[in-house]
Amino acid sequence: MNIVVCVKYVPDATADRQFESDNTVDRVGVDGLLSELDEYAVEQALQLKEKAGDDTEVTALCIGPEKAVDAVRKALQMGADKGILVSDEAIAGSDYLGTSLVLAEAIKKIGVPDLVMCGMASTDASGSVVPAMLAERLDLPQVTFASVIETQGDQVRIKRDGDTATEVIGATMPLVMSVTDQTGEARYPSFKGIMAAKKKPLETWSLSDLGVDAELVGLNASWSAVEETAARPPRTAGEIVTDEDGSGATALTEFLASKKFI
Repeated sequence: MNIVVCVKYVPDATADRQFESDNTVDRVGVDGLLSELDEYAVEQALQLKEKAGDDTEVTALCIGPEKAVDAVRKALQMGADKGILVSDEAIAGSDYLGTSLVLAEAIKKIGVPDLVMCGMASTDASGSVVPAMLAERLDLPQVTFASVIETQGDQVRIKRDGDTATEVIGATMPLVMSVTDQTGEARYPSFKGIMAAKKKPLETWSLSDLGVDAELVGLNASWSAVEETAARPPRTAGEIVTDEDGSGATALTEFLASKKFI
């Protein structure tokens, strides 16, 4: 079995995050890491490998700046067999359509696997649409938001938890799957895994390696753009409403209305 796990390099939520002059997220001048939600996808891929046997290969695929190689290395340290980073300045500012195009072409270059796995969303954008776009571009079925995964041969069955019910969905590989953070905690890289990762193959590809026209990706090709950004205002002292004379409810209502909360 061949599994490709799509992982994303995202700004560290604890760092001082900034925007570029074109209002895109600064992914170079800030500390980044493997998106936490993608760690669950890596974990489930590794569990499937352990179940299927040593003939299964897990490839971690990432798009991003040169520093995004750290996200790929984290996946390798967890247990993935090889990593691929697609890095090209022309990709910067791509929307979901551009991102899914580059991922799909990279997957085709790898060789369409039995399973393409993704996290349920990225921690910086939370779009949750790239898996569906990948399925369309690769002409594969999709099973998304899996909280439980069961496999037998080329058959896959997942449980998807909704607001009012849990669905059980079956499909046949090859397919695209996204998993939620309810699938189980992702493993921490062991010292042995960290050392072994240094010897695992890790390639860097550009758009020309994929045969993707630079005009189809990037900010200029994006269907949406951020027009303006502003720094969050400093925190101010809260307002205390007293209710000594029974007017507290009125004062609270007026305050909420003034802030357009009601």
